[in-house]
Amino acid sequence: MGYIRTFGEIEGNPEGTPYQTRDELRIAGLHAHNQAGISGTPREGADAIVLNGGYPDDRDEGDVIIYTGQGGQDHRKQQIADQTYEKGNGGLVLSQLEGHPVRVIRGHEEDSPHAPAEGYRYDGLYRVVRHWWKRRDDGFRVLQFRMVKIASMRDIQDFDDSELDDHVASPSPAAGPSSRVESVVNLLARRASVVRTIKNWYKSRCQICGETVELPNGPASQVAHIQGLGMPHNGPDHESNALCLCPNDHLRFDNGALYLTDDLKVVDAMVGTIVGPLRVHGQHAIGIEYVRNHRSYWLQDS
Repeated sequence: MGYIRTFGEIEGNPEGTPYQTRDELRIAGLHAHNQAGISGTPREGADAIVLNGGYPDDRDEGDVIIYTGQGGQDHRKQQIADQTYEKGNGGLVLSQLEGHPVRVIRGHEEDSPHAPAEGYRYDGLYRVVRHWWKRRDDGFRVLQFRMVKIASMRDIQDFDDSELDDHVASPSPAAGPSSRVESVVNLLARRASVVRTIKNWYKSRCQICGETVELPNGPASQVAHIQGLGMPHNGPDHESNALCLCPNDHLRFDNGALYLTDDLKVVDAMVGTIVGPLRVHGQHAIGIEYVRNHRSYWLQDS
C-alpha cells in the first residue's frame, strides 16, 4: 500500500514517539520519503518535515523553527544552485496558504538542544506562518519557512491566522504559565494600539487598492507588518512598520506578489510593473528601512 498523505496526527503515533530509522517513519505514515526532508507536493501541500542537519541555515528554537527548503545541493550537501518553488517547497507554501498542519520530526544529526540523542522523534504539529527567500553567503538563494508549534498558539487563537507569526513570541524554557500569559497579554495590548491607529487613519481602506470589506458591523481591513515581527526578521511593532490592507493585498504583500519601492510606489511582482502610488496618511511616517527589508526577501538581486 502506498503512502497516504494525511494532515494532522497519525493514530498510534503520539507526540514524543521515537523511531530508529527513516523507513520506520515512512511505514508509520508520518513522512513519505527516506531521504527528502519535506513530505509534500505543490498540488497537495506538505504534511511533514524532518529536521536532521540538512541546512546550516535552519534555526530550531523549540516552539518556533526557521526551516530551509529543499533543492540545489549536490551529493556532498553543498549548495550549487538556487532553490525553486518546486516539489516540497511548493508543498510547504501551499500548506501555509491553506492552513494545513505539518508534522515536525527531529533527527539526531540536527544541531539543536531539542534534537533526540539517537534516531528520530515525532515532535508535534506546527503551522507554516510565513515564507521568504534568503540570499546565502555563497550567493545562492534558498527558501525559508517560519513554523510555529500549534499548541503554543492556543492562547491567541482568536486572531487571524495570517497574523499569528506577528503575535507569537518564542517562550523562554524557564518561563512558567503565569509569565507566559503576562507576556502575551502585554504583547497583544501593544499590537491592539498599533492596529487601531492604522485602521483609524485609513478608515479601514486598503493603502494599495483603496477598497475596504463591507461587513454588517461596518468596514473591515487588516494590518500587515512590512518587516515581520517574529524571528528572524525582528521588525518593530510600530505604525512606521505597518500598513492597512484589504485581505487580498495583505496576502499578496506577505507572499511577495507585491512590494514597495523606496518612493512608495506599489509594484506587481508577477508582471514587474508599477500599479500606482501607496496611499499614505499625513501622519503615517513609513520606515524606508522596513520597506527595503521586505523587498530584500523577494527580489532576485537583493
